[in-house]
Amino acid sequence: MILTCPSCETQYFADDSTIGESGRTVKCATCGHSWFVRPEGVAGHEHAAAPAAHEIYRERVREQRRRKSRFAALVSWIVTAAVFFTLGLAAIIFRNDVVKFWPESATAYKRAGFSVNRFGLEFENIERSRTFNDTIPVVTVSGKAVNVARSTVETPAVRVSLMDERGQQVAQKFGTITPGELDAGDTGTFRIVLEQAPMESFEIELSFVDRDDVPPEPQPETETVTDEPAPDTADSETESPIE
Repeated sequence: MILTCPSCETQYFADDSTIGESGRTVKCATCGHSWFVRPEGVAGHEHAAAPAAHEIYRERVREQRRRKSRFAALVSWIVTAAVFFTLGLAAIIFRNDVVKFWPESATAYKRAGFSVNRFGLEFENIERSRTFNDTIPVVTVSGKAVNVARSTVETPAVRVSLMDERGQQVAQKFGTITPGELDAGDTGTFRIVLEQAPMESFEIELSFVDRDDVPPEPQPETETVTDEPAPDTADSETESPIE
């Protein structure tokens, strides 16, 4: 028969003859607990006949399997959560690199409250001035662009927007950064001149834009010259009378 310790549930195999017809008290070698064992098929004073020993053993095996299954499922959930957490943390830390290769993700980052800088550049030492060329108002904007990324970047274009007191754009101009490529930590410069700047412009906004998004400069208009035949002077001349 199989004996199971009521305290620690350690199981022992015992010969029925060692229990005897009247039963006997046994002691667990693992935890030291003692309990009285009756022969199989003999009812106890307080409990009904216990199930067969092999059924108890099978139930214990099934319970162990269930525990292992639950533990494996818990470990799987923990590992999956850790992977997603790591990916999410990396997406936040390296969000500028993510936006650089996937510009559409910038909207999602902004909705989540994270600032993004897909160009890896920041403006520095911005200077602006308003002058007149005769009677033509001129606005000049100059400054620096610092590479705050961890790698070499190709410098984008710079857009200068003039805004009126209502925040509406009244003029804009594009310029380039020199040099065209910046290593990590290096600084480039730019200078943009807006001629015939509207007098109602009060604010200046600066932004980086892709070079491919810069519209072409308007070509100056040229007067069209038409070839017209010269008047025939021979026909129009008249001879003077000879005196």
